[in-house]
Amino acid sequence: MKPRVMSLVIFTCVVGLIIAPTQVGFFDASLSIMAVALGAGAAGALNMWYEADLDALMKRTCLRPIPTGKVTKNQALIFGIVTSFVSVITLYFFSNLLSATMLFFTIFFYTIIYTIWLKPKTSQNIVIGGVAGALPPVIGWTIVTGNITLEPILLFLIIFFWTPSHFWALSLYKTEDYNNAKIPMLPVVAGIKTTKTNIFVYAVILFIVSLSPAFFGYFGLIYLLSSFFLGSYYVYLCYKLLTDTDNEKKFAKKIFVYSILYLFLIFSIIIVDNIIQ
Repeated sequence: MKPRVMSLVIFTCVVGLIIAPTQVGFFDASLSIMAVALGAGAAGALNMWYEADLDALMKRTCLRPIPTGKVTKNQALIFGIVTSFVSVITLYFFSNLLSATMLFFTIFFYTIIYTIWLKPKTSQNIVIGGVAGALPPVIGWTIVTGNITLEPILLFLIIFFWTPSHFWALSLYKTEDYNNAKIPMLPVVAGIKTTKTNIFVYAVILFIVSLSPAFFGYFGLIYLLSSFFLGSYYVYLCYKLLTDTDNEKKFAKKIFVYSILYLFLIFSIIIVDNIIQ
């Protein structure tokens, strides 16, 4: 169920729930978050079901449950389908139709649109596929409010524009894996230089987008200053990757690791800022 990936996804969902302008009971909120976690895990399971043969070819994924024989493909498929439906129904029961529909759409998008359709066909797979990973804070917001406004959309955009630089950095120092699996990630298709340029461009866009909630008046000075300094360092790392031709894998790995910390800190600061305000 990809628990390490899922933990960050669920955290952003919790942030969306906490900063919503209305409140929901602790019991309903907890079960709703558990339902989203189950849905995220279901999407991960379906992803590994479909990509089991590719996972076996890559060092990064060859120890996953299906390639190692701990779980069969049929077991993973059944598990993924059942947990998908259970998660959506549970969220509908303890929350509302909109949040349940969005969770269903997220699972569908990640499994069908990204995993099955986009990933094997285009180097822009991670850009478009980033929609699925960016929706959890919006789902968290809808669990409480039952509607969507600009504020959760800005959180969506932060994750959406964060995703390409995060995954392209990974693909830069794992290019051999993607070559072996014949997955058309950007470094494989367009080369290292183009990938580095795209990483830098998306980092700059992310920097601008991350500041926008403060300018719209949703968050205060603490968030503005924190996002400015965190984003500035992110852009700096991506610039170093762009200009340094001798330590590409070193900087790519730094960007990948820092990007995870960056997203966690940005959403943590959102909670702190919200509490103080």
